[in-house]
Amino acid sequence: MFQITLSENALGKLQELIKKNGTPEDTYLRMYVAGGGCSGFRYGLALDNKLHEGDEVIQANGVKVVVDPNSREYLDGSSVDYVESVAGSGFMVSNPNNWSTCGCGQSFNPKGEAAPDAQEGHHEHAHAHSH
Repeated sequence: MFQITLSENALGKLQELIKKNGTPEDTYLRMYVAGGGCSGFRYGLALDNKLHEGDEVIQANGVKVVVDPNSREYLDGSSVDYVESVAGSGFMVSNPNNWSTCGCGQSFNPKGEAAPDAQEGHHEHAHAHSH
């Protein structure tokens, strides 16, 4: 069964954002994976009130989480935290199924693919994060 875990900090911040932007009944946390990021893929989080064909909806600590079929395999077993620090604040996703992650908590390389350093012609990557 597909599983996502939300920390207490993430849950509190999400509930606050959902109240500002809609109601818990019709507002979902959409989690997705997109190409790009400093490690090959990046995580995305957004509030959404629409479902699309193939979306899977699960309850995570009382919040409805929606995942599209393409992102499902990369996000299964993930946990979401909300971190506040002098460097900034934001949601961080961690997943034990990924090969490597970037310290920003938003970028990763899936297991089963070449490690970033093993890629031919790989040069040190620049971090262009927008936290």
